[in-house]
Amino acid sequence: MSMASRLPEPYGQGGGSNLADILERVLDKGVVIAGDIRINLLDIELLTIKLRLIVASVDKAKEMGIDWWEDDPALSSGARRNELARENAELRERLARLEELEPGRAPKDVREESP
Repeated sequence: MSMASRLPEPYGQGGGSNLADILERVLDKGVVIAGDIRINLLDIELLTIKLRLIVASVDKAKEMGIDWWEDDPALSSGARRNELARENAELRERLARLEELEPGRAPKDVREESP
């Protein structure tokens, strides 16, 4: 038996799928991995961890109705801008209310007199 006959065929030859093909198929169709880990002591449940993992392309995830990253300020600049605009509007509204209470006084003075 020669050394060449014991070696596996290189990827891309002999009809085998390469990593790019497999990754493309997984992202196109999606894969769901689910599992639960429970730790019990004398029939008393101490800890339960539920794992849910979805591997899919962004387009496939949106097709399934999964788009939480679009509203997460840490992951989306658009969501961050929306959060800052909302916070800015709230602060302007609070400032307007404070100014209506006592025109001409600084908000710090109003806060000090509040019970």
